[in-house]
Parts: sequence; C-alpha cells; structure tokens
Amino acid sequence: QVQLVESGGGFVQPGGSLRLSCAAPGNIFRFYAMAWYRQAPGKQRSLVARVSTGGRTNYTDSVRGRFTISRDNAENTVYLQMNSLKPEDSAVYYCNTNPPIDPLWGQGTQVTVSS
Repeated sequence: QVQLVESGGGFVQPGGSLRLSCAAPGNIFRFYAMAWYRQAPGKQRSLVARVSTGGRTNYTDSVRGRFTISRDNAENTVYLQMNSLKPEDSAVYYCNTNPPIDPLWGQGTQVTVSS
C-alpha cells in the first residue's frame, strides 16, 4: 500500500520559517493536483494549500501571503514553504492529492510554533 511521506516539520519560534516536503509516486503525482492539509488537536483536518498539475495555486485565507506551495514535476515532490509562522499554525501537516485519496494519507509531520 502506497502512502505519502512528509518531512521537514519541527519546532520554531513565532515569525520563523519551515519548509515541508512530500515525495509521491510518479503515476500519482503527474495526474493529480497536490495539496497540503493540517490537523490541530481537537480539530478536523483542513486544506491549507493546493497546486494544480499546471502549477496554479490556492490557499486558505489564514496562510495566504505567508505560505507558498510548489511542485517539482521532475522529482515528483510537493513543497510547502512556511514563513512568518504563528502559534495557530501548529498542527500535523499532511500532503495528499486534491481531492484526497484516502489510502495515501501518511503519518504527517508535526509543526510546532511556540516561544
């Protein structure tokens, strides 16, 4: 069973930056829009950012202007550059297609923003 593997999370102070990465199988990556999702304790998983196969991006309002999603079609990898991080950005971050394919959910990567 294929699962996506996220990396790059960690602990950072408010205002700091992190870059998340997620490599996907090529037979999935090339045909689907990819996205980053996050889930904070006690909350539902929600869409953070999306990038189409052609590179068009969309963001949830709370991260627009601070986060940048991108995809490397040669490396089958999607990235999330997160700048000006806030405590409310703390969550487990997941990548998946958009809309998501349930069997692809991985373990996610923890992002903690705290002073």
